[in-house]
Amino acid sequence: MIERQDDIITPEDIIEKEPQEAVFEKSLRPADFNQYIGQEQIKKALKVAIEATKKRNEPLDHILLYGPPGLGKTTLAHVIANELKGNLKVTSGPAVEKAADLASLLTSLEDGDILFIDEIHRLPRGVEEILYSAMEDYVIDIILGKGPSAQSLRLDLPKFTLIGATTRFGALSSPLRDRFGIVNRLDYYKEEEIERILARSANLLGIELQKNSLEQMSKRSRLTPRIANRLLKRVRDWAQVHGDDTINQEALEATLAILEIDDKGLDASDRRVLDAIISKYSGGPVGVSAIAAATGEERQTIEDVYEPFLIQLGFLERTSRGRKVTDSGYLHLGVQPPESSQQSSLL
Repeated sequence: MIERQDDIITPEDIIEKEPQEAVFEKSLRPADFNQYIGQEQIKKALKVAIEATKKRNEPLDHILLYGPPGLGKTTLAHVIANELKGNLKVTSGPAVEKAADLASLLTSLEDGDILFIDEIHRLPRGVEEILYSAMEDYVIDIILGKGPSAQSLRLDLPKFTLIGATTRFGALSSPLRDRFGIVNRLDYYKEEEIERILARSANLLGIELQKNSLEQMSKRSRLTPRIANRLLKRVRDWAQVHGDDTINQEALEATLAILEIDDKGLDASDRRVLDAIISKYSGGPVGVSAIAAATGEERQTIEDVYEPFLIQLGFLERTSRGRKVTDSGYLHLGVQPPESSQQSSLL
């Protein structure tokens, strides 16, 4: 239960305001499942759940989306809201600081609304506990007054759907995870899917994109739509300033050189992580905290941003003793793997 406080933040304070530059990004977001490219199995399951929900005239089960950043969790939440024809309210775990903040937000919802909480694993423990009864029974308990005269008031909530997104599935508590009826992991995209996303974005932005440049760009986008669209915009900038507004091989290569992105999609930060493990720790195994100290990056950034893609490429592996650079990782940096590593791979 929660206490009512005089300094309760209004829902408008909690719901994140999108910056002006985000309006451009929003224009690239698909509006429905037909426009949403990739994650085919997740789309199939969600389509069935949404259609069944409409036939029963019931709220959709609460949904948890998890996976590396940039794969479309927020975009998928918008698509689900559009498919349900419900109002979507967006906030994030760090923005909801107190239980009273969450109570103010929940009581402002209406039947059929969708509440999207990004980085839901960062909700304070006391706030998270309020969600339990809200998700299961659509009620919250408020304490009026203090001391012996305090009274408990139970408030009924509208039938809403909560969509939670997180990059750290393991950081969620078991009670919260178990209250989601639909749990989906978003995986990295295939290169052909990234090509389709880039082609769609270029069409929406009115950009002429040569096929060869499209293929090369998809290979350097880390199999991530957000990075693909970001690279598309940067190449467009170069083409408008130095070229003829067409994204061709010259524009792409010049932009990649400026951004220090290599043929595998690794940037300077990715290579710095590999180089630190090789040069300072003999290729590993080494703990993430030591890597963070050697590179000047935060531990969470390494675990959430750099490490998943390096592992996906086979340049880094996790062991019981820490992270270790593979032979492929050595060769990508132009460094000869140690003989012991080569011998063990032959055994």
